[in-house]
Parts: sequence; structure tokens; C-alpha cells
Amino acid sequence: LRINRHNMQNHQQFPVLIEQGEDGHFVVECPILHGCATQGNTIEEALVNIKEAIQLCLEEEKDSFIPQNVGLHFVTV
Repeated sequence: LRINRHNMQNHQQFPVLIEQGEDGHFVVECPILHGCATQGNTIEEALVNIKEAIQLCLEEEKDSFIPQNVGLHFVTV
């Protein structure tokens, strides 16, 4: 995944992780934006909420570093 910071005004894709908690709510976070997380009663609601959270995080972190290359790797333990 490549993120072009110069095109932030356009639609950009950001990686998100979704996990269902013990209470049934879905917790979603954007791992490349420090502290950018939210939740929802459904996956759909959580995804709507994370879009808003990402927009807010981007406004607050205008001059912060955002990784250009993000990868998902699995390790065996």
C-alpha cells in the first residue's frame, strides 16, 4: 500500500484493523495514525466511524510523518 501525502485532499486509502470485542462491539484502528481508533455496534458502523476519525487525525497531524509503504506480515511463533 502506498500513501501519497500530497494528495490528502483527494480520496486516499488507509489500512484499518477490525476486532470484535467481548462485548460484541467492533473496535477499529488505523495503525499508521497514532491513537486513531474508534468502535461501532456493527462492522459497517465501525467503518463509518473510522473514516471520520481518520479525517480528524489528519487535520491534527498535518505536519506529522505518515509512512509511505505499509505491509502486513505474518510471523510464526
